[in-house]
Amino acid sequence: MIGHDIIAAPATAAGGAIAVIRVSGDGAVECCDRIFRGGCKLSEAAPYTVHYGTIVDGERIVDDVLATVFRAPHSYTGEDGVELSVHGSQYIVSEVLALLLRNGARMAAAGEFSARAFLAGKMDLSQAEAVADMIAADSRAAHALASTQMRGGYSAKLGDLRERLLKIASLLELELDFSEEDVEFADREELRRTMTETAAEIECLAASFSLGNAIKEGVAVAIVGAPNAGKSTLLNRLLGENRAMVSEIAGTTRDTIEERMNIDGVVFRFIDTAGLRDTADRLEALGIERTRRAIERAKIVIQLVEPDAEYEPLKVAAEQRLVLAINKIDIRRPAIVPDGAVLISAQTGEGIDSLSAAVRAAVDTSELYAGSVVVSSARHREALEAAAAALSRAAAALDDGLPSDLLSEDIREVLHHLGTITGEITTDEILGNIFSKFCIGK
Repeated sequence: MIGHDIIAAPATAAGGAIAVIRVSGDGAVECCDRIFRGGCKLSEAAPYTVHYGTIVDGERIVDDVLATVFRAPHSYTGEDGVELSVHGSQYIVSEVLALLLRNGARMAAAGEFSARAFLAGKMDLSQAEAVADMIAADSRAAHALASTQMRGGYSAKLGDLRERLLKIASLLELELDFSEEDVEFADREELRRTMTETAAEIECLAASFSLGNAIKEGVAVAIVGAPNAGKSTLLNRLLGENRAMVSEIAGTTRDTIEERMNIDGVVFRFIDTAGLRDTADRLEALGIERTRRAIERAKIVIQLVEPDAEYEPLKVAAEQRLVLAINKIDIRRPAIVPDGAVLISAQTGEGIDSLSAAVRAAVDTSELYAGSVVVSSARHREALEAAAAALSRAAAALDDGLPSDLLSEDIREVLHHLGTITGEITTDEILGNIFSKFCIGK
């Protein structure tokens, strides 16, 4: 990925009216000139201009195209490049790519364009990862999450933290140069205050992963309750289709069924589960065990009960939200309605909008839409947790009055972990793992 040879790949999905083929690298413009015929040669054209012409194979015209010319360093990859807008026929795209390959280009590897952009300093590693998230975004919330990261909000936050820590490390290492004179350039009280503030911000970022990952992957909502409480009927009602099998026979649902739904800009993964009860049926028992695991993984749990039925409120973790829904109000209304309960009829649809609103309210996206930084990558969370642990060791060393060299070593470790997020510190293995997950034309 570090080379500057000519790479080419389609940058749009097959089947549309127009397809874009991206070409980048040293000699990319000249490569396109060998197959492009227009008003002028692309190599003689002004940068950032669009030219109408044809793609030819000898005397044969393959397609009418628009060619957009980019010049280094002001391009996505930081290299010379051309984007060919051709008709979206798979045959045409294949023919144009074949011509480019015969004239000096090679097929790009997955994520190679973005990898070159990163290596050219056009974006840092967290921004490059956000490119893939932006492409995959399937909701307003996921788009906002990727957009903030791609536009540098996350990088700016980490850059501020690194700047503070670099100042600390520099002062501590300066003390090492004067170790024989026993001087302190770093005020210990200010050092402790900076460490405390930085640790709080790192921990806040790491804690935001719960929300960020849920939005990126879809917020898990487990629908649980006793057999025949109406869980499958509720799932079908929410989706507007008969996705789950419904019958009056208790224990019909033996396994979890998962479907996705967008509510007010957030994608939720609704999981229909087996009814909770004691059973001697081995298959049903396996389904109930999966239900319990689904409850543990869910961010939101809908506990479905019938009017005036005896039930025990489910115990959920502090970071989870429990929504109590009283079903079958089309048959009878409950005499007592617990605080916060939602009255619904999965059969007729009454109260479903209120239930959807309660589920949506359990995910606060106000700060996300305002541009606040939220972590969505497991790689970033691991790096932040490692940085927090190293900073905790540094704080303990400071409290114990340990020498500057030991303090400096812990601070340098914090800087290392934060640097792996933005790519200031990285390896070929990390880069290969990240960019291999991109689509070919990105």
